[in-house]
Amino acid sequence: MPRTDFSRMRCPIARSMEVLGERWAILVLREAFYGTTRFDDFERHLGIASNILSARLAKLVEHGLLERVPEGARHAYRLTGKGRDFFPAFVALKAWSDQWMAPEGPVVRLVDAATGEEVTADPPRGPDGAPLRPEDVRLLPGPGAGEAMRRRLALAELEAARG
Repeated sequence: MPRTDFSRMRCPIARSMEVLGERWAILVLREAFYGTTRFDDFERHLGIASNILSARLAKLVEHGLLERVPEGARHAYRLTGKGRDFFPAFVALKAWSDQWMAPEGPVVRLVDAATGEEVTADPPRGPDGAPLRPEDVRLLPGPGAGEAMRRRLALAELEAARG
């Protein structure tokens, strides 16, 4: 069965999964957030085969999350603005993983360099400051919504009004 090409889907989450959904991609970004910049260091810290690492780094560069820059006789990989903007999502994923997937506790703690305070991933909040749950959120079509999504959300609004 051919692999689904998420890059052609209208949903931006699906398109991001085309870049980040491969199992090594977020781990490579984790290492970049932890300060890793050199190919050999990514390879050593991740325990990944060099051909796979090369392909993952190339894809992250192609999609603008990392840039490959000359550094001495070699190259370094640095986070771009787009890559740095993924940091809050990474912190949220790490917090969830530390809570649900690390029974012994976090392997790495993130602390503010200036204060030493633990970095937290705050839940989404409403205007009153209360945490929002999935059922507290209303879905409305955005400017990029196609006709099918507009119909789907309009139908959901009608059902919610009825019941």
